[in-house]
Amino acid sequence: MITDLPQLLDALPAGTLPPGRLVTPEDGGPPPYWLSDGPVEPALWARLRARHPETGLWPLALSGMRSEESRPWAEGEVAPGRMSSPDRHDPADLLARWWGEDEQNADFAEVVAPLGVRWPGPADPGQPAGTPGEFADEYVDFLADGRTRLGLVPAARGADALAVTGWSGPVNFTNDTAEIAAVVRSWEERFGARVVGLGFDTLHLSVAAPPTSPEHALRVAAEHFAFCPDNVRQGSGTLAAYAEQIRGMNCWAFWWD
Repeated sequence: MITDLPQLLDALPAGTLPPGRLVTPEDGGPPPYWLSDGPVEPALWARLRARHPETGLWPLALSGMRSEESRPWAEGEVAPGRMSSPDRHDPADLLARWWGEDEQNADFAEVVAPLGVRWPGPADPGQPAGTPGEFADEYVDFLADGRTRLGLVPAARGADALAVTGWSGPVNFTNDTAEIAAVVRSWEERFGARVVGLGFDTLHLSVAAPPTSPEHALRVAAEHFAFCPDNVRQGSGTLAAYAEQIRGMNCWAFWWD
């Protein structure tokens, strides 16, 4: 699909995009994404998201490191050739494995209480509070900080864009972003999640069907903890406290140290 990017861009009506360029990965290969030269208005992201079914291009709100804004996106500090396909990974198996890896820590039982140390399995789907597109457009407006650039990725869905770009933000957790994409696919289906923004090592999702009860939030929190332990270990400190943070929230943010 990456090789189709220039063709997909050419198919856009004239004047759709601001000045920008195709970005070549640092390890070579065809460009996996188009990047605007400067910041863009959130409204453009929203229009492109709405047109994704016809264009095949998923928009991303891209931000760089605060100390080096050109990294990773402008410099092409990505490795799409290293990523597998999300199709190869079962999200439930991934979450169970990651949960088990953290179980080796001495304070594991304390952190995950009151849920217990045994992996509880995937959480039930949430009840939509609106359309996924509606919440995605609201979240991109919140993320816009006057420096956020627009990225366009040839991907069938937002989750797949994580692997297609070759983003390596979670490299200290997994060096195959397709694993991250596989879990996000599941969240797209169960919680109306949509990939909105990516930073150097951060992921921002809008959520149309978040957990609203304490019990459901705790189960979803367990998935988040398995997916990104830093959210809990370097944030709220316990699964119970984190569950309270995400209950009813229409956006989820993750970062990997």
